Amino acid sequence: METRPEIVISSRDAERLEKLIDSLPKGAFPGQEDLENELARAEIVEPNEVPPGVVTMNSTVRFRVEATEEEFSLTLVYPKDVDSSGGTLSIFAPVGSALLGLSQGEEIEWPRPGGGAHRVRIEEILYQPERAGEYHR
Repeated sequence: METRPEIVISSRDAERLEKLIDSLPKGAFPGQEDLENELARAEIVEPNEVPPGVVTMNSTVRFRVEATEEEFSLTLVYPKDVDSSGGTLSIFAPVGSALLGLSQGEEIEWPRPGGGAHRVRIEEILYQPERAGEYHR
């Protein structure tokens, strides 16, 4: 059995996500239970205590696909902030909720269109609100 990595989430992100989830009916989005479980197992810290290499809400992350070495960047956002640019990833997407709280250098299974998955590595946190001193974003 694969051990899940330890995750760190800011108290502000945890509070906002819990409030958002509580406002929705059970099963409102695929992976709702998984996101709830991630929040329950996370180490919750104050926003100014979040390590700079951790994925938080509104972080922009550069990834590398293990098999192809292709790189891409996405910003992890709340559902209301998803846009059509292709540069955002909703926390409600299963891969979005799996990404929250992970650290630079860790890997994640990323679903491929048409089935299967890529192994994707978090290469760099290009922007993290907490690191930038933006604790209310």
